[in-house]
Amino acid sequence: MQVSLLYGRGELPVSLPDDVDITVIRKPTMPLLDRPIEAVQEALRHAVGWDDHRGLESIACGAGSACIAICDITRPVPNHLFLRPMIQTLIAAGVPASEITVLVATGLHRPNLGDELAELIGDPWVLETVNVVNHNALCDAEHVDLGKTNTRGTPVKIDRRFVEADVRIATGLVEPHFMAGWSGGRKVIAPGLAHADTIRTFHNHDFMADPASTNCNLLQNPLHEEQLQIVQMIGGALALNTVIDEHRNLSMVNFGEITASHRAAVVFIERFCRVAVPKQFSTVLTSAAGYPLDKTYYQTVKGMVGAAEIVAPGGNLIIVSQCSEGLGSQEYAAAQAKLTKHGPQGFLNSIKGKPFADIDAWQTQMQIKAMRRGSIHLYSTLSDDVHALTGVAMITDLERTVQACIDASRCRSIAVIPEGPYVIPFVRSV
Repeated sequence: MQVSLLYGRGELPVSLPDDVDITVIRKPTMPLLDRPIEAVQEALRHAVGWDDHRGLESIACGAGSACIAICDITRPVPNHLFLRPMIQTLIAAGVPASEITVLVATGLHRPNLGDELAELIGDPWVLETVNVVNHNALCDAEHVDLGKTNTRGTPVKIDRRFVEADVRIATGLVEPHFMAGWSGGRKVIAPGLAHADTIRTFHNHDFMADPASTNCNLLQNPLHEEQLQIVQMIGGALALNTVIDEHRNLSMVNFGEITASHRAAVVFIERFCRVAVPKQFSTVLTSAAGYPLDKTYYQTVKGMVGAAEIVAPGGNLIIVSQCSEGLGSQEYAAAQAKLTKHGPQGFLNSIKGKPFADIDAWQTQMQIKAMRRGSIHLYSTLSDDVHALTGVAMITDLERTVQACIDASRCRSIAVIPEGPYVIPFVRSV
């Protein structure tokens, strides 16, 4: 049998042994919106969580400025579908185009510039009509200090351009997230538009080690709880949430008060993304979800964690990820170097008790969660010297590795997750 996994901008075909029991884990068929732009326009006319359900034009009437936060290049958000209708609606409400800012919520990721920015926006009209800028988490002057959360004392510093805008709109994609439960909504603001001090606090060891900081969970999730409080501290916001299928087609879009609209999007998507399987598997084959998520090894960790629950203890997790941009940031490389030098427990001991996490060290901590399940094998384009920092086994022959893992386990079955971290399987006994 041949299966295909998302890899780079295409798919990677893999031939599996004929004598193996193959369980392919993917989302149930999702409904699609035949006229996505019209669906966006309709969503903008009816705000979820607004008492009278009035639309954006009415809400923005009389406003002098607006800031629209969008995810960075690491997310396949369909910005090309909604930015122009949203901006046109704001202009129709009387907001001057010169006072509308599209703010790329980079968090601590690098800025998106040039052709990459054009690809991210997806519509030249937007770039020509309004201000499009990148968030910079390291620039103190560009943030408003709002104090600390009253639950865990997280310092709250958020991009001034968003906080001080008359109309604040977060936009994004709602999908499983291995720390915050679900992406989108409040997460676009923090960490997306947060200062490094804010990000490094609620990505420290204690936050990441909390068992509630996991995929598809908002209940008592410490990151989610801090994010909700941060939304309150900035005075609230609006949000446009999207959900896409495996082929990046629009399945759902809504607009409204940020918490209510995000909650509604989560209710919609969770019945597709969480997929029950009857058992754990000694061999699991997955992906990092293809472009743009698999541009770096840093993002690849999400695919490992997403599949880990169904890997039998001591089993093998095989993941494909192009890693066209290499490992990730220099800070992440330093964290990975510490992992490979001192081992998982040595690394964890080195970060415990730090109020501010070392930048990107949280991704290494999350990788260790997956490593504890079994052996991880990576098929990618990483060079040998870079691969040495991954802490996992590098493979060049994917099909041979699959065969070897199945033979070693003495269990003639394999689970395959073509879409990687966009599908979160869990074991449910029949």
